[in-house]
Amino acid sequence: MNTNEKQNCTDSENACCKGMGMDRKTCDEVLHQLRRAYCDEWLAFLQYWTAAQVVKGVMRPDMSCELMEHANEELGHARMLADRIQTLCGEIPLTPQEIMENCNCAFVAPSDPCGYRIMCQSIASERCAIAVYNRILKMIGDRDPVTARIILEILEDEVEHEYEFRQIKEDIDASREALGMGKPAGK
Repeated sequence: MNTNEKQNCTDSENACCKGMGMDRKTCDEVLHQLRRAYCDEWLAFLQYWTAAQVVKGVMRPDMSCELMEHANEELGHARMLADRIQTLCGEIPLTPQEIMENCNCAFVAPSDPCGYRIMCQSIASERCAIAVYNRILKMIGDRDPVTARIILEILEDEVEHEYEFRQIKEDIDASREALGMGKPAGK
């Protein structure tokens, strides 16, 4: 890229930020956080999709269906974030390596197909996402109401996901208690 092309890109990025009512520093902060959240959403999609394929237990059909539904919603969140990143003249991570290196929340492979453990992992993942989106909202404040609205919409879904996974886990706990089995060890 020659000097003129670099200048045109910088001018274009600055125009995007000004058009959104943000200075360059704020825009860069917002883009950084959105890119990290985008990575989280891809990993959540992969985690839930994979878990839906391998989950085992008496509630397998319900858990698999719930995991697939959430996987698709996480993919939708990634789409929303990609659109916003590009509207702000930012770039989305392009490789799996970039996604792994830039996430907030770790990818948790469902190495144990036990439905109870997968629900516990999923609850922890949703709690991480909720914390991330709350932090982004706090950082944005009133500086970018459009991004804040998008983040609130995603946050609402993440809170609902955590609740639904928690309900399944509580159903398993209640069933085990009713059968005199107690809760699974370590959870």
